[in-house]
Amino acid sequence: MNQEQIKAIQRKIGAVPDGFWGPRSTAAVQSYLRALMPQSNPWPGTQQESLAKFYGAAGDESKLVNLPAPCLMTYEGVKVKTIRCHNRVAESLERILVAISKLSPDPIVYDGCYNNRPMRGGSLPSLHARGAAIDLWADQNGNHVHWPTVATMPLEVMECFAREAWVPAGAFWGRDAMHFQAT
Repeated sequence: MNQEQIKAIQRKIGAVPDGFWGPRSTAAVQSYLRALMPQSNPWPGTQQESLAKFYGAAGDESKLVNLPAPCLMTYEGVKVKTIRCHNRVAESLERILVAISKLSPDPIVYDGCYNNRPMRGGSLPSLHARGAAIDLWADQNGNHVHWPTVATMPLEVMECFAREAWVPAGAFWGRDAMHFQAT
């Protein structure tokens, strides 16, 4: 994003609009998004024990459903018909995707939900291995790409996820802006 786009985000989140994204802007965006989250968070913590208790074992496909795509979504240019996700996140994810679809007439670029794999660079299961994470617009918001100085995920998309208590990685990790998880 350019400096003017960063300043616009800073104004919206109550940070000093100087066009420089540093620790104060990061803290402000996290505080802003936390304020949008429901008082009672329905999702588990990120510890493997909490995840297993809430979602079951990583790779357990019996807990997955095929959520019909609630809006226009594409994967590598092809229309998405269903999203394979954990049954406990399906209704929330549907509401999020409908809200995102109202932000722009362009299709949502979907890059995956269920994928039984470990976290990148680690050995513990990814939230994707439980169908409780989704990646969107990965080409512009890739793994290890800093948000918002390089990655372009709109704050408005992050707001849609935050309202359902999903963690937008770009705002909370400063990278991987394509990734959102129900924790």
